[in-house]
Amino acid sequence: MDLVVRTEYGAVRGAADGEVSVFKGIPYAAPLDGPRRFQAPVAPQRWEGVRDASAFSASVPQPAMGLGLPSLWQPGDSTDCLSVNVWTPDRGGGLPVMVWIHGGAFMAGGSDSPAYDGSLLASSGVVVVTVNYRVGYEGFGWVSDAPANRGILDQLAALRWVRDNITSFGGDPDNVTIFGESAGGTSVGVLVGGSARAGLFRRGIAQSIGSLFCDEDEARKIGDLITGQLGAPTTAEGLGALPPEVFHGAQVSAMVEIGQNRSAWTNSTPYGVVLDGDVLADLPWVALRSGAGRGVDLISGFNTDEGKLFTADLPAEQRDPAEMARGLRLEPSVLDEYRTRYSGISDADLHTLLLTDQLFRIPAAWCAEGHAEAGGRSYLYEFAWPSPARDGALGACHGLDVPFTFGVAESELTQPMFGAEVPPDFAVLSAELRKAWTSFAATGDPGWPAYTAAERRTRVWNVPATVVADTIKPSREIWQRYLPA
Repeated sequence: MDLVVRTEYGAVRGAADGEVSVFKGIPYAAPLDGPRRFQAPVAPQRWEGVRDASAFSASVPQPAMGLGLPSLWQPGDSTDCLSVNVWTPDRGGGLPVMVWIHGGAFMAGGSDSPAYDGSLLASSGVVVVTVNYRVGYEGFGWVSDAPANRGILDQLAALRWVRDNITSFGGDPDNVTIFGESAGGTSVGVLVGGSARAGLFRRGIAQSIGSLFCDEDEARKIGDLITGQLGAPTTAEGLGALPPEVFHGAQVSAMVEIGQNRSAWTNSTPYGVVLDGDVLADLPWVALRSGAGRGVDLISGFNTDEGKLFTADLPAEQRDPAEMARGLRLEPSVLDEYRTRYSGISDADLHTLLLTDQLFRIPAAWCAEGHAEAGGRSYLYEFAWPSPARDGALGACHGLDVPFTFGVAESELTQPMFGAEVPPDFAVLSAELRKAWTSFAATGDPGWPAYTAAERRTRVWNVPATVVADTIKPSREIWQRYLPA
């Protein structure tokens, strides 16, 4: 079988993976050399002949993520890293396209993880695309003479590549679904709420959309925390002269400062999407309520116990709900309301629940509700399947849904969450979830009722999967007073 495909920049040769053809490391933007690390993406140079597309490109610059995950980037890695990967079951044309945006708190991550292998998903009759985009200071740090949200600009550039080239890989450029988890799910919310007018996609799936946003003033202050240690002007030229790894060291102290004085900052990490008025003018759940992205079908969702990934190993004295409430700028009376609505909850579990609600569950619910109220086709889900690892300490924690999304039972993500063996019900639940996602990509219908403020019907992903009304009603009602006008 001929595995050569011509793109607008040159021909690429992929490889066969069973019934699926795979094309890796295709550049959608120029290498990140010098000042270009901190500027808007520009088109790659055209190439002659046939470019080998059998291996992933290098990852974008980033520190080690921790949590037992492998390092994706090392000093000296290639700067030609803004790339896409394509899995296609049939290059004959007309297939729905699903574009995956990875997570990593806008600090780390890449498209080359085995966890994001698109083979099984593509075999269901869709073209799967995964994307590298800038993270850390290169992607989201303050630069005085460069646009904010360069990582989102990368995603938009990749989506333009999809629009202009995916027909050659068998995809329909008029039927593109963007999907992602954590920072990737947040990116989906940003793109739908801020850039849907660009017409680059038709549907979105925001898995664990997070509260990862700040205004321009806070972005500048966080930038000062980091670059103030480096002694370089905060211009693309000045910062581009510094090795990427110096930023990774400097951001550690910024994280300590944010953690020690949590209530002084909107965002809980050094990097988030900046409300710059260009990529995004307002928080996604506010923008959606005002009608932004009304013509885009949207699935929003969360995991039941998102915060347990981050709190399970904290000592008891650090799991203080009163301190968490202060850090989140919540009224003291909120704790009493939580204890009344969640009768018998321990302080440690309340600490985790506050974090879970603020970071993920409430943003997802607000997005689903706002999109529905504005007239968009909107769906909400809760991923409730509990991890069997560590005697159940993780519950349905953050990131647990990703292996089910791709049907990848063994990767660097699954071992800590699954334990020594693949759970026997993994295949069943993964097949159901993948069927819903690919059906949604093809038709806009994932197989459960649309969300409305009157009924709040929610798909609960467990074995068996069910539909339940208003699964987080106590939290939703408590947080209603904090919904921005």
